[in-house]
Amino acid sequence: MTVTVAPAPRSSVAIRVELPSERLDAAITEAVRHLAQGTRIPGFRPGKAPRPIVERVVGREAVLDEAMDHLVNRAVRDALVEHDILPLTDAAVDVEQRVEGKPVIFTATVQVRPEVKLGDYRAFNFGPEIEAIDDAKIDHVIEELRDQNANLVAVEDRGAKAGDYGVIGYVGTQDGVPFDGGTAERMPLILGEERLIPGFEAHVMGLKPGESTAFDITFPEDYAATELAGKPAHFRVELRELREKVQPVADDEFARSLGDFADLAALREEIGKRLRRNALDGARHAFADQIIEYATANATLELPDILVDQEVEIMHDEFRSSLARQGITEAAYLKVVERTETDLHADFRPQAEKRVKVLLVLSKVAEAEGVTIADADVEGEVAKARERYAADRKTVAYFESDRGRSFIRSTLRRSRVVETLIDAWLVAHPEHPPIPHLEDDERSLIETTVTPGGTAEANANLGATDPGSLVESGR
Repeated sequence: MTVTVAPAPRSSVAIRVELPSERLDAAITEAVRHLAQGTRIPGFRPGKAPRPIVERVVGREAVLDEAMDHLVNRAVRDALVEHDILPLTDAAVDVEQRVEGKPVIFTATVQVRPEVKLGDYRAFNFGPEIEAIDDAKIDHVIEELRDQNANLVAVEDRGAKAGDYGVIGYVGTQDGVPFDGGTAERMPLILGEERLIPGFEAHVMGLKPGESTAFDITFPEDYAATELAGKPAHFRVELRELREKVQPVADDEFARSLGDFADLAALREEIGKRLRRNALDGARHAFADQIIEYATANATLELPDILVDQEVEIMHDEFRSSLARQGITEAAYLKVVERTETDLHADFRPQAEKRVKVLLVLSKVAEAEGVTIADADVEGEVAKARERYAADRKTVAYFESDRGRSFIRSTLRRSRVVETLIDAWLVAHPEHPPIPHLEDDERSLIETTVTPGGTAEANANLGATDPGSLVESGR
């Protein structure tokens, strides 16, 4: 057997194999015996019919196909072992010659682990940027707290205005006849948000509770109910309730109502501390993202289609879970947006390619930096997964599997190597204020990366392999 291996596009290799004619002869003999055993041929015991009789029953091409199938499969396996090739996919075979008495020639193409060539990932000219926290930002939080603790107070002595909370009743007619969906006894609305027909709320402005108004209005051309789109209608509306939001005064009493604060100054001090902590945490996250983008942009690799296809499926599963949490089926969503599953996959693909590249590059950086993960760390995360997903046996089984453990190990390595690069930069720049480590809060990988409908859950649903685990074992 003569084997020639050459690189092919998209992280593939083309294996050209030439087999002597004797190998085909032997394969045909074996194929005849196999077909004779599985085919009922009158006058012959199973497996005893000669080749001419077998070919007369099943066809000459069927015998050759059977022989080639077994011959090619064995030859591909032998070639992969001989040249130490670890395929990610089954071989795509292109037969060049399969004629008795002549050598068998074919090319088998398989996708393989991508070769990641790192560029620079340390000498970046940027650093973490920490958001400045001033009184204006603290004031903004105070205003949000006042709004969250506001009361709705009945309004009797003035007309409705933007921002008020109202309850209306209305009857809509066309040519004097009420139409479906055009009547409501009690419809709540926040005036000014224009959630009804454009221009509808303008007729409610100025009304006092108990007052009514009547008006004509035209439905927009793109109205969801197509039978009403672009058509005029007459509405009679009564304002039945009117309330306004009254915020508490930002004083010491308000501060004490929110917790263990002596006065407003103490509340402002605590808000300032939290904002500054959040700013430091955000700076580290943003800095990590920049480092990842820098390393990925400088790396060179070809992405195997199989890994990108898998990531598309993972993104699809994440999207499907997101819709489910909103009470929406995928079929209903696709119908409304007039899209197909194929369209979704086309939309997902660019981001899927980016995600796979990031996973592969970070795993290669971790290898270059000598970042390893102890088995005990992986098992600790598996234990946390068992606790968190106690009612979800499928997800627990994934994390307990070799693939699930590889996902955990690869994810921990990627996180740790980025933190290593950040810490190294901070050591080299002592003038920069310290920023907290992302792992200082001691939350587990399961708590920080495994969200409902997230990547890990999608991996579990699909039994996917983490691309980063293909670069190096990481122990």
